[in-house]
Amino acid sequence: MNFSLSEDHIVLREAAADFLRDQVNLAPLLVPGADAHQAPYDTLWAQLCDLGWPAMAVPTEHGGLGMSEIDVSIVLRECGRTLAPTPLLGTLAGTWALMAAGSPAQQAEWLPQIAEAGLRMALATAPENGDAGAHHAAVTATPNTDGTHRLSGSSCFVVDAPGAKLLVVAAMLDGAKRLFLVQADQEGISTEWLAWRDITRQVAHVHCQHAKAELMPGDWASTWPTLRNRLHLALAAESAGGLQAVLDDTTAYVKERVAFGRPIGAYQSIKHGLADMLAQTECTYTAVLYAAWAQSQDERTATLAAAMAQATASEAYRDATHRSIQMFGAIGFTWEMKNHLYFKRARANAELLGSAATQRELIACTLETTASH
Repeated sequence: MNFSLSEDHIVLREAAADFLRDQVNLAPLLVPGADAHQAPYDTLWAQLCDLGWPAMAVPTEHGGLGMSEIDVSIVLRECGRTLAPTPLLGTLAGTWALMAAGSPAQQAEWLPQIAEAGLRMALATAPENGDAGAHHAAVTATPNTDGTHRLSGSSCFVVDAPGAKLLVVAAMLDGAKRLFLVQADQEGISTEWLAWRDITRQVAHVHCQHAKAELMPGDWASTWPTLRNRLHLALAAESAGGLQAVLDDTTAYVKERVAFGRPIGAYQSIKHGLADMLAQTECTYTAVLYAAWAQSQDERTATLAAAMAQATASEAYRDATHRSIQMFGAIGFTWEMKNHLYFKRARANAELLGSAATQRELIACTLETTASH
């Protein structure tokens, strides 16, 4: 098996890196008191739509690019490297949910709008405890006589909910968790912005008050594993890119910062720390590429690979951002430096779908289930 990137993959990576390096501006977030409202979401999203990035995961028969998970992970890695403030993650999550659980008619209606018009989406499945994969939801669905449903309740910690036009909301129907398509511009939907630790990401609670919704036919038990695996991959890819950026920035700084007559990078304690960061970066990138490939295999392989990638990436990213701030010294945790943004993204990504311990528990349960059969 060839684990190296193809020439097309390398071209994609370099094109994404060049664009994001030129266009992502984090300056509005590097001032005291800045929050996600200052993140240039709308401006950057319009540029991404011009490049066709919302169409990455949409099949070609619905006007999309039909790109593989490897392609998507390459782009997400570059987004994570630059901390690009964009609703790409939420839109991908909604797209994957629509592809996994939506009917052919629902897919035909909405997927072209994502691919061609950059329709923004968000996935809302978590109750108050933040467990997106829980078997229960804090939203209740009531059927109408015309075949539609009305939703009441709240979904919590919804990434990219502000500004989303179409929501995929999990709600309880007849004692089972189901997924519904909900247009966000109706009166029955409101979003409550959260003071999220990662200010490059817009996160909110979504409140439903008799909101009109359309049931998706896919059941939760078969849909969630597919969604979970791809979301694990997406977060791991972002973290891998952020980890590379932290390593690069820290290495450059310790070559320039002089203490006691020589660059601090010449001291053994700094060298050892950077060597550990380099090893973690390489292992994380490899885990992400393997997880991306594994999504085209059976569910067991996809689950194990994605969980391992997320567990590896979240811990490595968190540790690297901590080391980086220590190596930068006092300047490392000032508002004017980007270090704190990477630190906050690392912490948020490590908890968004459960901690590394949660991923390892999933790995163990998957292995046990396989062994029992």
